[in-house]
Amino acid sequence: MLSPLVLEGQSVRLEPLTADHIEALAAAAVEDRSRYGFTWVPEGLDETSRYVLEALTQQEAGRSLPWVARRLADDRVVGTTRFWDMDVFSWPPPWPPGTGRGPEPSDDRPPSVLEIGSTWYAASAQRTGINREAKLLQLTQAFQAWHVLRVSLTTDVRNSTSRRAIEGLGASFEGIRRLHSAARDGTIRDTACYSITAPEWPAVRSRLLRCQQ
Repeated sequence: MLSPLVLEGQSVRLEPLTADHIEALAAAAVEDRSRYGFTWVPEGLDETSRYVLEALTQQEAGRSLPWVARRLADDRVVGTTRFWDMDVFSWPPPWPPGTGRGPEPSDDRPPSVLEIGSTWYAASAQRTGINREAKLLQLTQAFQAWHVLRVSLTTDVRNSTSRRAIEGLGASFEGIRRLHSAARDGTIRDTACYSITAPEWPAVRSRLLRCQQ
C-alpha cells in the first residue's frame, strides 16, 4: 500500500481521507445537489459513511489513494478526489501472460500509470480554481515524484461541464468507451476518455501554472 501523503497549494490542501472526514464531506455534498448532474456524490451521513469506508478499503488493497480537499481560506472540507486504477509495469513482462507475477501497487512501489477520478466539490468550491490547483498538485506528484508514464481522466460522455474541465487541463481526448459503466441516472453510460502522458506533462504544467497567476 502506498503511504498516504499531504499535497498543499495556495488555496487547497489535499489531505489523506479518513473516517474523521465523513461529517464534513456530507456537509459539503448538500450545498447544492443540482450542480452534480452526471456525477455520483453521496447524500447524507449513511451514504457518505459507506462511500468513505469503501474508499479506505480500496486504499488498503493498494487500488487507490483518496484525499479530501480542504479550502485554506476558511479551513473547510469542500470535496474529494483520488488516484486509482494504479498499475506497476515490470520489464520484460512475463510471457506467455499468466506465467509470472509482476509487481503490484501494494508492493509499495510507485505506479507506472494511474487515473485521477472520483472527484467532486461542494457548490461553493466549483469554478473557483480549487479543482485546477488540486489537479496541478496531483499531476506534479504523479509525474515529478513518481515519474509515471501516463495519467488518465474519464467522465460520462454527457457531462459537458466535466469534459470542459478536463480539456482545460490540456488532457488529450482518446475516444469513447461505449456502454462502459453504470451511470448516476440508472443507465449504462458511454465514457469519454482523456489522458496526459509524460512527454506532454511539461506543456500541461506550464499551462496550469499560467492559470494560477
